[in-house]
Amino acid sequence: MSVNGKFALVTGAGSGIGRAAALGLQAAGYSVALAGRRATELDATAAAGNPRGGRMLAVPTDVGKPDSVDALFVRIKDAFGRLDLLFNNAGIGAPGVFMEDLSYEQWSAVVAVNLTGPFLCAQHAIRMMKAQQPRGGRIVNNGSISAHTPRVNSAPYTATKHAITGLTKSIALDGRAFDIACGQIDIGNAGTEMTGRMAAGVPQSNGTMMAEPTMDVRHVADAILYMASLPLDANVPFLTVMATKMPFMGRG
Repeated sequence: MSVNGKFALVTGAGSGIGRAAALGLQAAGYSVALAGRRATELDATAAAGNPRGGRMLAVPTDVGKPDSVDALFVRIKDAFGRLDLLFNNAGIGAPGVFMEDLSYEQWSAVVAVNLTGPFLCAQHAIRMMKAQQPRGGRIVNNGSISAHTPRVNSAPYTATKHAITGLTKSIALDGRAFDIACGQIDIGNAGTEMTGRMAAGVPQSNGTMMAEPTMDVRHVADAILYMASLPLDANVPFLTVMATKMPFMGRG
């Protein structure tokens, strides 16, 4: 089932960064479980895999719902028997409006996917990684540049991404006695469907609109593959990969 004997789960694998990471891992020999809410997009990711790579397993999942995550990990255990890597990538944003105009439902939806989802998936992954032989594994959380610096009118997204940093540190601390490593990748302006609008201009903190540079998403996939390739006695706690000329240093 796995060319290199390793098994991975990528959430949000139906597009963008998740699709690029899943395809990179699969081409490197991992068998990869693809989780996401859109079955047709997961199937498209699976169809784009390298014929010489590992197996692709598409599992439609809403990571913000415990029952859906439970079912995902049942499928993984049945199909793979173990899990070596979890990439907690699934994420959504809220409308870019003033904070006071956001509804409770909009806030809760972002928290469910961006924070509760990674927590639920990490719980299940940790249980598997503790019990399997050889013991251990790696968890990588997608933090985003917004884990450091917000954009305007992005309170739900920014708050959840800051919280991911705390989750990453807690998993790294609590998992190290069980050979579970945890790191975070903070990504800025990777060229995906979500960042296509940046070429036309996005709001800046000074009230202007400005086009922002992007980078090829394959650089993100390469970074994930590097983190995943390390032995479990080595870890990258935090890694930032971003378009060189995007506003970050001094943003705001």
